[in-house]
Amino acid sequence: MLAGFQDVTFEFGARAIVEDATWHIQPGERIGLIGYNGTGKSTLLKLLVGEFQASKGTVERSRTTSIGYLHQDLLSFDSNDSILQVALGAFEKVLLLEKEIEALGIELEKTGDEKTLHDYSDKLHELETLGGYSIHHKTEEVLQGLGFPNEDLKRPYKEFSGGWRMRVLLAKMILQQPDLLLLDEPTNHLDLPSIEWLEKYLLHYQGSVVIVSHDKYFLNRMVTKIVEVYQQQLHIYNGNYDYFEKEKAIRIEMQQKAYENQQDYIRQNERLVERFRAKASKAAMAQSILKKLDKLERIEDSELERPNMRINFRVDKTPGRVLVELKNVSKSFGDNVIIENSTIEIDRGDKIALIGANGKGKSTLLRIIAGVESFTNGDRRWGHNVEESFYAQHQLEALNINNTILDEMKDCGGQMNDLELRGLLGCFLFSGDDADKKIKILSGGEKARVALAKVIVSKANFLMLDEPTNHLDMHSCDLLISALDKYEGSIILVSHDRYFVSKTANKIWEIVDHQIKEFKGGYEEWVAWKERMARQEAGLKKVQVMGNKEQKSTKKKQEEVKTVLPVIKKTTNVPIVKEAKKELQKIQKQFLKIEEKINLLNQQKQELEIELGNPLIFSNKEKFLQTEVNYKNVTTALNTANSEYEKLFEEIVKLESAES
Repeated sequence: MLAGFQDVTFEFGARAIVEDATWHIQPGERIGLIGYNGTGKSTLLKLLVGEFQASKGTVERSRTTSIGYLHQDLLSFDSNDSILQVALGAFEKVLLLEKEIEALGIELEKTGDEKTLHDYSDKLHELETLGGYSIHHKTEEVLQGLGFPNEDLKRPYKEFSGGWRMRVLLAKMILQQPDLLLLDEPTNHLDLPSIEWLEKYLLHYQGSVVIVSHDKYFLNRMVTKIVEVYQQQLHIYNGNYDYFEKEKAIRIEMQQKAYENQQDYIRQNERLVERFRAKASKAAMAQSILKKLDKLERIEDSELERPNMRINFRVDKTPGRVLVELKNVSKSFGDNVIIENSTIEIDRGDKIALIGANGKGKSTLLRIIAGVESFTNGDRRWGHNVEESFYAQHQLEALNINNTILDEMKDCGGQMNDLELRGLLGCFLFSGDDADKKIKILSGGEKARVALAKVIVSKANFLMLDEPTNHLDMHSCDLLISALDKYEGSIILVSHDRYFVSKTANKIWEIVDHQIKEFKGGYEEWVAWKERMARQEAGLKKVQVMGNKEQKSTKKKQEEVKTVLPVIKKTTNVPIVKEAKKELQKIQKQFLKIEEKINLLNQQKQELEIELGNPLIFSNKEKFLQTEVNYKNVTTALNTANSEYEKLFEEIVKLESAES
């Protein structure tokens, strides 16, 4: 066992987080720690690393167990070092050894002392044993996997925003390779390519991993065990998140049946007590039944205890067919081009997910659509009757931190009175005096709920949502998905949560080569299409390589023939049998014609390969299918022509040999 709890109780004042909880983390386990917001998931991680002390019970940690803990508080760390140097801090022992070797090298140059030479040699051997010669390569590989381009590796850490800083610290933690890795919402600051890279990396990680996450896709691919914090208890399920959902439903059903059976038993016995209590002859029996009921271990009602946000979007006006149109729009930051001469429109009923790697300009494009970001050139036009609402990724962009929650709701332009606003805030888990709290003291999750409440008050028919699921637990995400599914307006959203995107979007936008590419279909269809395109591209490259080999082979044969043809032409003047001469001339003409045909077919094949390699062709099904048929026909004709070419060549050589 690496670490765990034995009969642990932990309390914040009068509020219990867990009671008599037991959980043992074994080597090689990948565990998802889940629960509703506020149930204490992050608190449990702090208990494991010793930041908090248990009220009762034992927090167990092996003396030899190394623990890495990634959490939001790490963002307070700052440094003038490059991000490469910060990440290299994972190899503290190796870096110290490098300094010692450098000092010994300087001393050796000065003195030439034999003992210093031995020490220098020993240190070099130790450096090799620790893998010191490969740490720079490993560090660069991990940073690149998490989305950093090569040119950024030497930039100072302090120049990067919070999300990118968190990636550097994640890289450092991964490189340290602790026995136990605790990750608190690691995907919050990652784009899709980086999440996919992290999945692949952690799947082969030698240590144990505990992940707090609301990303169902990530948990399903990553974990083999789920630990749920529920009703101050830890409930353990051996499987991924899908297994947990099914198993929990079965457990709840069984508990409900046991609860109902016990309630029937209690009611029957209570009726017996009431009936016989007044009779002297039965009083002892009634008393005995009462004692038995008092000692009975009561089964809890299985009704789920969970926060329930009642999200209902209201739309006042119906917009025109086109909500917003971008025409030949360009945007750049210095040399960094985001989009260039791009034209696109959002139609009524569209629910668009804008996805892709960080740095491609998704949030910038969303701000351009919202009208809060300028652009270099082009035109942006609102449609008729459009009432928009913009949910910003960084909550400080959207909220006045000096306002109370209630004041913030009043400022967003809704026509609701105080009583109605307090009722709405109650739906978002701000009950009673919570509405009078200042924005600046709220947690990230609470700020996210305030901003969502503002979006709903607006009665907009067009929503622009930038990472709306950050800081929401899975249950709240499900409620938001359900609300957006019923929403009668149009949506464009940026999100790295693949489950959320798959359940909400009917179109996918991606910024490719500074252009906005639209895929008409949901996320699952888009992924399947991308995989199909990747396979076809790999196939085309293979075909091109084979085609190049064929061309080289054909060219070689042609050169061989050219060395023979002059000899053939010379020998035609020699007196030979008239029929043989005519046959040779006939084959020569056929040979020259087939050579021209092969050159023409090779040219056609190359043109079709270029056409099939263009992604735009796949948007026109009929054109793609016709081009594919043409390619197959040309390939077949070329193979036939090459076979005929070889036969004619052999006949010419045979006739030439006979003449000589």
